[in-house]
Amino acid sequence: MKVMQKYFLAIVPDGPIQDNCTEIKNEIKEKFNVKYSLKSPAHVTLKMPFSYNEAKEEKLIESLRKFLTSFEGFPVSFGGVDTFGKRVIFISVKADDRLTKLQAELKDFCKRELNLVDELSDRNFHPHMTVAFKDLKEIHFDEILKLVRKKSMKEDFFVNSVTLLKRIEGRWISVKNIKIGPVIPNS
Repeated sequence: MKVMQKYFLAIVPDGPIQDNCTEIKNEIKEKFNVKYSLKSPAHVTLKMPFSYNEAKEEKLIESLRKFLTSFEGFPVSFGGVDTFGKRVIFISVKADDRLTKLQAELKDFCKRELNLVDELSDRNFHPHMTVAFKDLKEIHFDEILKLVRKKSMKEDFFVNSVTLLKRIEGRWISVKNIKIGPVIPNS
């Protein structure tokens, strides 16, 4: 039986960046009951959620692994706060052209090799790390924005993998971190 699951692809930083972003999300939840962003780890989306046959998950991972061998890791900087109107608050992400190139080629790969739909947000890539959206009410927007600006981080991160996330019981769980760069055989 074919079981379709929801997946997406992202850069999921670890360490202090993940901890700081989760702390900000938790404070927003405690003070304003805005909690939707806690359904996933802090991340930079590379490919929007898509449906895929769960039975072929290992094949998906292997396809992505092969695709990512032609790239090299690169640095990104997290810092500053911005918004998409009064509906999304996020930590800004700055990177050189390697991030844009990775996302563009990943989008094309997903369309060509995995038969995935090219979403509008895939074509208008604006790297960011969301801390409040969906259940963010306009009445609290300015207060939450002020809080996030006060708590905002300035951190650098070296991207050396892309994470496949899967929706399980209403939450996005990291299924696999897929290394960027050539596969080095065991010596």
